[in-house]
Amino acid sequence: MTDRTIDLKAAKPRNQWWDVWDQFRTHKGALMGMFVLGFILFCTLVGPHLWDIDPKLIDIRARAKGPSMAHPLGTDQLGRDMLARLFSGGRITIAVGMTAMVLSLVLGTFIGVVAGYFRRLDGILMRLTDLFLALPLLPLLLLMVMLFRESLVLSLGPENGVFILIVFAIGITSWMHTARIVRGDVLALKEREFVLASRSIGTPARRMILRHILPNVMSPIMVSATLGVANAVITESALSFLGLGFPPDFPTWGRLLSDGMVYINQNPERVIWPAIALSALVLSINYIGDGLRDALDPRIRGR
Repeated sequence: MTDRTIDLKAAKPRNQWWDVWDQFRTHKGALMGMFVLGFILFCTLVGPHLWDIDPKLIDIRARAKGPSMAHPLGTDQLGRDMLARLFSGGRITIAVGMTAMVLSLVLGTFIGVVAGYFRRLDGILMRLTDLFLALPLLPLLLLMVMLFRESLVLSLGPENGVFILIVFAIGITSWMHTARIVRGDVLALKEREFVLASRSIGTPARRMILRHILPNVMSPIMVSATLGVANAVITESALSFLGLGFPPDFPTWGRLLSDGMVYINQNPERVIWPAIALSALVLSINYIGDGLRDALDPRIRGR
């Protein structure tokens, strides 16, 4: 056996995900976004165990206090610890964003794949997508909350009912861009040689979609997922800021902003810290989405 044969056997094909990671880590903003997002997730998941003050504990004697050793971020008008409420609110905000993103992603991917693969359904589904795009988002969300909030709260409780309502409202109104992106990629994939060859041997449509179409549209779906989380977080914060989200006992970051606006002159930190946390979360997710878009595009990855 010659040295050349040994070298060819030793050289293993490089996994394409390593190429994706090599391109991703060249994006400085994406790496910083990963660090910031990891820090936020650590604070919201582990923080309540390290700072074990009950965010709902009312201490009238310590109300509206500034930062101190006992309360590093101060207290609100009822004496509740703002650091504990910030940790608890971040957990709720991220949970709403992730769940609403999954719902919108599943719905948008399904409609995009069906519209792109089945020509007969393309016109109907795309006109439906255009209809949802034409609807004003915020008034529609406000209408859905006003119509269904009381019934869901009575049947499922204040936390579960509002959570399901907010997630459903955001998910059902944010799937359109994913559907249009996926449809465009599916239309291009339908004309590729491997799809035509698989169709020529009688592969059923369901297997064609699951084995050939969906794996090749995962890149835009992953990018849409990251951007969808940021959009859902902003939408939930807007609803909570307007007083139509979770009750005051469940302190999302938007609710903390709304409550702190009244006391912004006396205690500006009540607005500053939730705003910083919300901005850092959204910006970090957007930068990660930009890095993923560049890393998953083979035309950019080769540069």
